[in-house]
Amino acid sequence: MPRAAKLIKIITAALLAASSLTASAQPAVDEHLSAARKAAGTDFPGTLARLCIVPDAPTGSGTGGPRPIPERATWYAEPARMFDNLYWVGTKIHSAWALQTSGGIILIDTLYNYAVEPEITQGLAKMGLNPATIKYVIISHAHGDHDEGAKLLQDRYGAKVVMGGPDWDLIEKNPNIPGGVPKRDIIGTDGQKLTLGDTSVTLVSTPGHTFGTLSMIFTVKDRGRPLTVAYSGGTAFNFPKDAARYDTYIASQKKMAEAAKAAGATILMSNHSEFDDAWDRGRLARLRRAGEPHPYELANDAVQRYFTLTSECAMAAREKLATR
Repeated sequence: MPRAAKLIKIITAALLAASSLTASAQPAVDEHLSAARKAAGTDFPGTLARLCIVPDAPTGSGTGGPRPIPERATWYAEPARMFDNLYWVGTKIHSAWALQTSGGIILIDTLYNYAVEPEITQGLAKMGLNPATIKYVIISHAHGDHDEGAKLLQDRYGAKVVMGGPDWDLIEKNPNIPGGVPKRDIIGTDGQKLTLGDTSVTLVSTPGHTFGTLSMIFTVKDRGRPLTVAYSGGTAFNFPKDAARYDTYIASQKKMAEAAKAAGATILMSNHSEFDDAWDRGRLARLRRAGEPHPYELANDAVQRYFTLTSECAMAAREKLATR
């Protein structure tokens, strides 16, 4: 049995166990869990497990003082050329992406402070790219696993940092962020097109995970063939639990689904490998032979199903609030 199918089987059993605790008091929970499982199929088992099964405690932004750095072997990953013009420079857990354009690099997310040098600056060099050509750094949201490398890239290379307004406010209140707080630069807004050379990234404001979360739509090329990416900027429910916050999250998932559909997106990317298998797909891309499909290219409806999955898990979580 394929790995994804085995995982779905395990998740299904867990979902049944979880829903049985609430079904008598809240039938809608079971309906949403079932819809989420159907939407996940075998494409998104990690997202299904994280959102519909594993509870998330609220977390802060990229805050806190000194913390132990994990053993390198637990997080370090070799970079990968994922598409003709898109490079993965992330860890086994968190992703950063370098979009190569005719005018330089647009970098999406910056990892924890301890990973920015070995994974991003050195990773780009390993791929034959010059990190000094990073012109824009887009931060999907202000949590430490995505924003702590921003100041280094801003200070060293003069890169312009783009972040949602509420998340700029958030990080500026936390001076103890490892790596430092970047100076306020570009405030990303809904529908804004960030253009560098021959490439544009469209920002989609998707508050929920944080209030300033930015998702994105952009084009990559696979052996010369253009494909559209829907980049989900924030996924987990590690925020204060109340109905209004879930409503905000759900509305954003539906909004991003509409944007992805309008753009014809057939690729779903994220900033965590548990949601889009970036680490595994990077290794598969290195082994890909002529004529084989790209490991990131999905069926036409799969991107839409991803946002149905995230919405349904959020609706189940919202319904559970009433049973507590």
